[in-house]
Amino acid sequence: MKFRTLLLAVLFCALACSSAMAGLPGMDELKSSMTDAVKESVKEAVKDGVKQGVKEAIAEAAKKKESKAPSFHIGIVTGTVSQSEDDLRGAELMIQKYGNSASGGMITHVTYPDNFPSEQETTISQILGLADDPKMKVIVVNQAVPGTAEAFRRVREKRSDIILLAGEPHEDPGVISEAADISVHADYIGRGYTIPLGAKKMGAKTFVHISFPRHMSLETLGLRRSIMEEACKDLGLKFVFETAPDPTSDVGMAGAQQYILENTPAWIEKYGKDAAFFCTNDGETEPLLKQIAKYGGLFVEADLPSPLMGYPGALGIDLSKEQGDWPAILKKVEEAVVKAGGGKRMGTWAYSWGYTTTAALAEYGKRYVEGTVSSKLGTVEALKDLRKTFDEFCPGAEWGADYFADALSGVKNTKYILLRQDTYIFGSGYLGLSDVEIPEKYFKIRMTPSN
Repeated sequence: MKFRTLLLAVLFCALACSSAMAGLPGMDELKSSMTDAVKESVKEAVKDGVKQGVKEAIAEAAKKKESKAPSFHIGIVTGTVSQSEDDLRGAELMIQKYGNSASGGMITHVTYPDNFPSEQETTISQILGLADDPKMKVIVVNQAVPGTAEAFRRVREKRSDIILLAGEPHEDPGVISEAADISVHADYIGRGYTIPLGAKKMGAKTFVHISFPRHMSLETLGLRRSIMEEACKDLGLKFVFETAPDPTSDVGMAGAQQYILENTPAWIEKYGKDAAFFCTNDGETEPLLKQIAKYGGLFVEADLPSPLMGYPGALGIDLSKEQGDWPAILKKVEEAVVKAGGGKRMGTWAYSWGYTTTAALAEYGKRYVEGTVSSKLGTVEALKDLRKTFDEFCPGAEWGADYFADALSGVKNTKYILLRQDTYIFGSGYLGLSDVEIPEKYFKIRMTPSN
């Protein structure tokens, strides 16, 4: 009798709970439909201990629900859409994949100011604020603009348990490496050679490098410029440096873009349609591409290459339906470039560097916390693990990777990793630059003052 009443009690509770969830008759209505005998049996069962069993069942269900919530959070800091859209889209991808921490997911995403050079304290505060979350275990900053190293140092003082990852650091390798666990940068040493080489393969006779003093004062960008100049000499190309306004100056991004828009036609007329153009600023890339497509000239790849870097805005391409589908994005951009007359003259990386870096670093950080990658940072195994995450976000593309080596001592910095993806030329395909062996002389070149 007790076993039967126990079953009746459990059935009654289950029906009541499931009914409420499904919008069916509730507890009171079920009670009214039961006979007095059944009601009495249920009461007896509850008295005999079923009530405690129901409590245990509820507690177990709550425990299972709680276990679905992530045990830790990942903080991602990027620029805004106007400064570095690809970096931000990578953060959105990880939110889609693992959920927003504000809604019970894993990812917390914040942005730094557009005018980050003069608002470093705001940037530092944004990064440091992530460490206030007791569940925070990973912080990714991409791009790691000035102030990131100081922010990481302050985070480390508060929380030694957080892994700190920097994408495309604006601060010198020695500075950021003292604060970050791992920094990754588009291979400015290797690309200092491969970009002019790509221009040569495309038929260029002149290489035009466009930048401004702030960028040229950065060790990474300044050194790459020096390598490019030397590579041009070795490859038989004329190297030219053109100065453009800094978007973070008083003219703003709009003024800087207008300058590029107005001056590119004159540069093409001056240097010829067989001149290859390269610009160190993302925001200035769009007007440059627009004018190259219209007036001629060559474009190997952007400073931070991507099919989204400049091309959609320059050519009016709507990619809303293709969002996140990189093969589809590449195909649609390629069709637009070829239609605009840029076929075999304009290139990119098939997968966005900024987008991939944000996502891959966040994924690597997640796996590090979970213990599924090597815990020995700076080892060959750790490098392989990191490359694997980049490969997973870029199926079909080939990557080259190595640790940064100091030009004077030759000592490798195992906390600073350089990566490069093969260049894709619209209308003709890959140039085969990822496997190019970089001559040893370029690793020994030192940064020289900008013109």
